[in-house]
Amino acid sequence: MEYFAGEYDVAVIGAGHAGIEAALAAARLNVKTIVFTINLDWIGLLACNPSIGGTSKGHLVREIDALGGEMGKAADKTLIQSRMLNTGKGPAVRSLRAQIDRVLYTKYMKLALESQKNLDLMQAEITELKKEKSGLYRLKTKLECVYTAKCVIIATGTFLGGKNYIGEVVFDSGPDGMFPSIELSKSIKDLNISLRRFKTGTPPRINADSVDFSQLEEQRGDENITPFSFGTKEKLKNYASCHITYTNENTKQIILDNLNRSPLYSHKIEGIGTRYCPSIEDKIVRFSEKERHQVFIEPCGLDTKELYLQGLSSSLPVDVQKDILKSVKGLENARVMRHAYAIEYDCTNPMCLKPTLEFLDFEGLYGAGQFNGSSGYEEAAAQGLIAGINAARKVQNKKDVILPRSSSYIGTLIDDLVTKGCMDPYRMMTSRSEYRLILRQDNADLRLTETGYNLGLVSEKRLLAVKEKEKAIKREIKRAKKTAIPPSHELNELLISRGTAPLETGAKLFELIKRPQLDYECLLPFDKERPDLPPEVIEQAEIEIKYEGYIKRQQADIAEAARLEKKRLPDDIDYKSITGLRLEAAEKLSKIRPSSVGQASRISGVSPADISVILIYLRKR
Repeated sequence: MEYFAGEYDVAVIGAGHAGIEAALAAARLNVKTIVFTINLDWIGLLACNPSIGGTSKGHLVREIDALGGEMGKAADKTLIQSRMLNTGKGPAVRSLRAQIDRVLYTKYMKLALESQKNLDLMQAEITELKKEKSGLYRLKTKLECVYTAKCVIIATGTFLGGKNYIGEVVFDSGPDGMFPSIELSKSIKDLNISLRRFKTGTPPRINADSVDFSQLEEQRGDENITPFSFGTKEKLKNYASCHITYTNENTKQIILDNLNRSPLYSHKIEGIGTRYCPSIEDKIVRFSEKERHQVFIEPCGLDTKELYLQGLSSSLPVDVQKDILKSVKGLENARVMRHAYAIEYDCTNPMCLKPTLEFLDFEGLYGAGQFNGSSGYEEAAAQGLIAGINAARKVQNKKDVILPRSSSYIGTLIDDLVTKGCMDPYRMMTSRSEYRLILRQDNADLRLTETGYNLGLVSEKRLLAVKEKEKAIKREIKRAKKTAIPPSHELNELLISRGTAPLETGAKLFELIKRPQLDYECLLPFDKERPDLPPEVIEQAEIEIKYEGYIKRQQADIAEAARLEKKRLPDDIDYKSITGLRLEAAEKLSKIRPSSVGQASRISGVSPADISVILIYLRKR
């Protein structure tokens, strides 16, 4: 017998990385929220790699933090080892990555949800989702408890219709042996929301005592750690090292000899896999010319012997997995604690969503995370944050929040998903942003803290601190333009040693810093008037000075893009009736229903000529 359990403003299905940020954002914006999870003990489960951040993903985490999200704080509190990636390259592509204690991360996020005002946390499997005539959504659990909500956010991760593959063995399961969500898939389809199958996978986990570390390359963390959260002020430290080994020709032959036993190549797996994180058997086939592939050996926590073997993701049978490990240097005697598996799951086509992540045809229903076709914890958390913000604002009858591509990697991620779609699990990369020199991870606070404050997710104290930092950067750049550095024997020796021309007359500090070979640190002995400034102020001033011309060029591009983004497209446009608009463009525009001319211009199949026709139509209208 059904039991009515309560009415909420916002209900979130799933407490993974998307669901956590969605639920916290909605509750912090003062709407009555509930979040459902199949198991309370695995909230924020790091089901695959026990890490946060990475190339471009570190950008997302710092943007989430600047907007008032939780992921960056949790990562700082639970890190095992931290490194800044791509330090040999320009600042646009540098990204933070931290190994995380997966159990501590779950505990941190569980407590964050439990402690949040306006938020109820419930262990329950949602089996049915319906839209009632009243406009409310009806959610029923496996225990036949019924809840209603004004808005619902689907953040089901890889649980929705989850199926595991290990060689010839196939069974219904979520990640890490958790219960899958099977009945909800049917209920979502009954709403006439189309679902498709994607696939991801994990490598084996092994016992550290069975590894010969003397044969491995050690990978230490950074001595001076940059936190993910701009609010983290205490000095962070590393607690463990990671290691690297490699596959070899023997490994390759073992895999090729057993390809017929891989569900990936026997076509048992229907789902489309990740393009940028393939299984080891897929790498061996696709990159057959390579003699070896890297294997990163990473700790899963501080109070466990379990190690994660990044690079050995597989769906091969367990006996083949054992032979593969035996063939790898340092892993000859490895004892497996968890076998590798592939997981297939249901997700929607994100092109049926608005840039707010609300469904085009279902008011008050939102998607976030892997349900939207993305991959990765960070991509999921970013979407969850925006979905939670917009669901809360819909309940409060406030204006939607859409982050433009020019504002953030979060804006780029969502725009890519809802405008261009994805044929395989979407992964964020720095190359996806045309404004990456401005959208750096180091300036995420300067770009987005005020937005977070205006939304109600960031405190006034934090905003004022960012404003003061911004003023300090401007003062320092102004000082650098005025400060003259006289020529000297010592200075010229430094310049020559660094491969740049010596001075015959004095030069402004600003001009010296512009030289690629020089920086603030090496010029310190000659800069007698430098004030005592925080490292982050010096960092920002140096980047702004060195890349001044390129930054101005990108700012001009952003201004032009903003002009098109401001031209809104009404929901009731009949594109097929617009004279001069090509048939293909009319069909694409009718399907995606872009919110602005800027978004329309990024749709595949819509040409500049079509945009001109739309602009003329808008002027007449």
